[in-house]
Amino acid sequence: MSAETSVVAGQFTRRKRQFRAWRSTRPFWAGLFVMLGGLPIAYFPYANLQIGHLTLAMATTAGAGSLIIGVLLVVLGFSLWFQKHVRTFAGVAAILLALVSIPVSNLGGFLIGFLLALIGGAMAVAWAEDSPPRDKAAAQPASAAEPVAPGADPATAAMDPFVKDAGVPGQAVGERDDLSGTTPANEANGRHSAG
Repeated sequence: MSAETSVVAGQFTRRKRQFRAWRSTRPFWAGLFVMLGGLPIAYFPYANLQIGHLTLAMATTAGAGSLIIGVLLVVLGFSLWFQKHVRTFAGVAAILLALVSIPVSNLGGFLIGFLLALIGGAMAVAWAEDSPPRDKAAAQPASAAEPVAPGADPATAAMDPFVKDAGVPGQAVGERDDLSGTTPANEANGRHSAG
């Protein structure tokens, strides 16, 4: 073996790890299923099957509609790959387009495209991003990590999102951080006064 062979293998391994890391941060498989579902939906209405000397054309009057549905599904698949924050919209849109393809495009590309787009859309809606790893400081109990405000319950002080800690300049420990004035402690219940 030469040194060049190991460099190529090392680069391939590095690229493979980069792709795996990229793939794990987005709904990759959902996008792939949605794109693959769009292809038969767009293709079958324009396909001509050859059976011996017999040509069978499957062109329908809704050929333009099935082409639009197929192209939209492919675009939604790419948007799932590169714009992961629109995954819920893209998933719901893929499911709706798959359902519309049944009457418009030869039973949704002979059910192949319909099922692929339906599964991909459901996977996109159900996908959840991994939570970042927690710090060791966050795992400590609140009583050991931070001081508790006088008169506050130490068991619930760590769960109160409105109480500031002593690390904020100009704010005392335990002072409420409620900029909207709509907490139940203010008895506002989310209603604002009009003047």
